[in-house]
Amino acid sequence: MNRMFIFAVLLMFGQNIALAEGSVEAGKQKSVTCAACHGADGNSVNPAWPRLAGQNQRYLIEQLEDFKEGNRQNPLMTPQALMLSGQDISDLAAFYEAQISGHGEADAALVPLGQKIYRAGVVDEAIIPACYACHGPNGRGVAPAGYPALGGQHAIYIEAQLRAFRSGARRTDPDQQMRNVAARLSDEEIIAVASFLQGLH
Repeated sequence: MNRMFIFAVLLMFGQNIALAEGSVEAGKQKSVTCAACHGADGNSVNPAWPRLAGQNQRYLIEQLEDFKEGNRQNPLMTPQALMLSGQDISDLAAFYEAQISGHGEADAALVPLGQKIYRAGVVDEAIIPACYACHGPNGRGVAPAGYPALGGQHAIYIEAQLRAFRSGARRTDPDQQMRNVAARLSDEEIIAVASFLQGLH
């Protein structure tokens, strides 16, 4: 059996054990402060703030740790993350993963381009890989790898994050994966794929 395959399986198994330490019930109690922005069940009303409901634990843990360590900056999230212990982070991640994500509607005029980028990528002077390869055909992400769920996420939030990756303001992507992709996206393409994702479920 391939050694890399065995290593990957062991890594995923170890990650699952670590993630299982989070308590949904404890996370629900600790999420009271978070609800002001993200909603009681992780479905935020303000489209500038992300939906957390249904997001995978590994991604949520990594992002909260990035805010806490200063690798990711946000004037609202940074001070909140600084107050969280490792157990708090695990509990919150378990709670939000257990919730059901809502979704919005895609702009019908933007669906053809947004869907093309998401499902097939773009092949021209700027080669853009298909988004679904990492984020799944229905936008549910790949939990063991920590690739986030994007289906149903607010278009305004996705646009802001893609622009942050494109400018280099956000640098929390391993091996610059998202920065490399976003650097090749035009404003029109960012708006279209963000709108498509908002309606994907």
